[in-house]
Amino acid sequence: MVQVRYGGKDAAPYALDVSANHLVVRTLNRQAVMPERPFEVSPVSAEAHRILAQFQSLTRFREAGVELLSTRNHQADGVLRDAARSLLKAEPGIDFAGRVLVDTQGRPVVYTENLFVKFEDDAEPEACEGLLQRMGLAIKRGLSYARHAYFVAAPGNSGLAVFAIAEALLGEEGVTLCHPELVSPSRRRRQAFPPEWHLKATAVNGRLVDAHAEVEAAWSLSDGTGTIIAVVDDGFDLDHEEFRSSGKVVAPRDVTRQSGDPRPGRGDDHGTACAGVACANGQFGATGVAPGARLIPIRLASGLGSQAEAEAFVWAARNGADVISCSWGPPDGAWWDPNDPAHRQVVPLPDSTRLAIDFATAQGRGGKGCVVLFAAGNGNESVDNDGYASYGKVIAVAACNDQSKRSAYSDFGQAVWCSFPSSDGRPSLTPGIWTTDRSGVAGYNQGSPQKGDPAGHYTNSFGGTSSACPGVAGVAALVLARNPALRWDQVREILRQACVRIDPTGGNYDAGGRSPFYGYGRVSARRAVELARPPQPAAALVFQAVQDVPINDFQTATLALPVAAPGPLQSIRVTVDLDHTYIGDLVVRLLPPSALGAVPVLLHDRSGGGTDNLKVTYDAVNAPALAALKGKDPTGTWTLEVSDTARADRGTLRSLRLEMGF
Repeated sequence: MVQVRYGGKDAAPYALDVSANHLVVRTLNRQAVMPERPFEVSPVSAEAHRILAQFQSLTRFREAGVELLSTRNHQADGVLRDAARSLLKAEPGIDFAGRVLVDTQGRPVVYTENLFVKFEDDAEPEACEGLLQRMGLAIKRGLSYARHAYFVAAPGNSGLAVFAIAEALLGEEGVTLCHPELVSPSRRRRQAFPPEWHLKATAVNGRLVDAHAEVEAAWSLSDGTGTIIAVVDDGFDLDHEEFRSSGKVVAPRDVTRQSGDPRPGRGDDHGTACAGVACANGQFGATGVAPGARLIPIRLASGLGSQAEAEAFVWAARNGADVISCSWGPPDGAWWDPNDPAHRQVVPLPDSTRLAIDFATAQGRGGKGCVVLFAAGNGNESVDNDGYASYGKVIAVAACNDQSKRSAYSDFGQAVWCSFPSSDGRPSLTPGIWTTDRSGVAGYNQGSPQKGDPAGHYTNSFGGTSSACPGVAGVAALVLARNPALRWDQVREILRQACVRIDPTGGNYDAGGRSPFYGYGRVSARRAVELARPPQPAAALVFQAVQDVPINDFQTATLALPVAAPGPLQSIRVTVDLDHTYIGDLVVRLLPPSALGAVPVLLHDRSGGGTDNLKVTYDAVNAPALAALKGKDPTGTWTLEVSDTARADRGTLRSLRLEMGF
């Protein structure tokens, strides 16, 4: 057994066992060792072929030339695995033949000889790189989305020793995070004009379907123009007629191949369908929820947990994405089998990916943050076991069907934020969602009117939470097109308020209006864009104090602001502007006038690590304690306190701005 720690030295270990039934192989010429087609010849001897006949190919990581094999018959002792491994390692055409790990459900996980390492934010780069060199690690690249973070390679043929190297590194002073790169064989795809019933009430096969998200009703206010949706998935048909318009596609990227061409490989049909749900132009055969939005197509063909996965979020944020849609995640259990042990599998979010999502929500959109959405999953199981969709800076989207009930496969739990129309998983009024397909015969529809259109450009049966997630991503784009000033968390709050409660009897809504199956309900695009209406300037008075106040080590800087108010406070927004080279040292509080009888409001508490400067607007969404001031007379002197709790870094408090509504 080996262990991985996501979350640092004190984190609970994530345990994996060495599989007796799996083998990972890479040939020198990167061809398959077990070809899919009979005319292909693998570069191994007849003796190797004979032993490989007792294995089957599970999957290939084509970008790395790696193939995952499993024994045809279950082995308890690993003897066959070891015999094959020894024989293959002696073959001149084989680069390596290695062991494979399995999780607690027996699902294979491939480890590479690469590691993610992060040092303390105030570490010296020379010391960091010196330690890596002494440990025999080669720096493949520095990771710009986190301070003093590196993607490094262990010495060749380290094998399972890479786990001991990671533990040793994590034990070193100054190292805060370290884990090997673990790659699951495949990321889960969340899937199970003509009738786009999810956009408006419409007739399908002669029957009215009225279970839509009020999308068409929103377009008079916003169609997404001016926004950009990044879809991270398996590949995109950039030549599809619904994406060919000038300027529709921006900053295309394949993070697996590190190229600018995200077109799909064989069988990579999922991304084109997801992108169509989000933002297809609607000029020929399918309309996305936000047809005016532009698209950043990001192909991710690497396995779950790869470094390429993390870099997808960084690429999106750096290239102007407003919204990032991810219809993938850990494998699901069988939704129809309540006894499937896979339902209990807990899959953590790797630190490398977590920090990349943090980067997108903190640095994206000029500091307002990208809106990141994940499909909740299709296992009819708890989404809270999925470290990706349940992460606190992610919006998890469940699926509801064409009768305004829960889709049979849709995951449930505390992390579900909202739901969106999709397929059902059982016989229903519709086959699923109509959306773009790979052009011609390559995709889900090879040219059958029963599957979509005769030309094969569209499919009528896309579904799962795979389809629900880009649907809500499109709604988020409609919201931001209406009001670009919104932060990511404000968009999330608008989505909450815009939800329509469906299935009131079976939804199990709690006192706060939240259902484990639907979150706050089914999103209404019309309500969302109405709620996104920018505030009217006349509705508030602005009070501002501008003064350069030094922020010194272990001291508290203060800035006072007198306010003369015309009546009881209805709303308040607080903007703090300060320069500092390490905001993780700072505690920032707003002190209302003593006559209000209100407690100090904590705005910032040593978060952000080594990020430079704090220029943030706080309101009742990201600082809920401000809501307690409603109805009070704010007349008097307000004070901003900035306490520096550590040594070395200093700064300057620049200004305090209070925007008050009466």
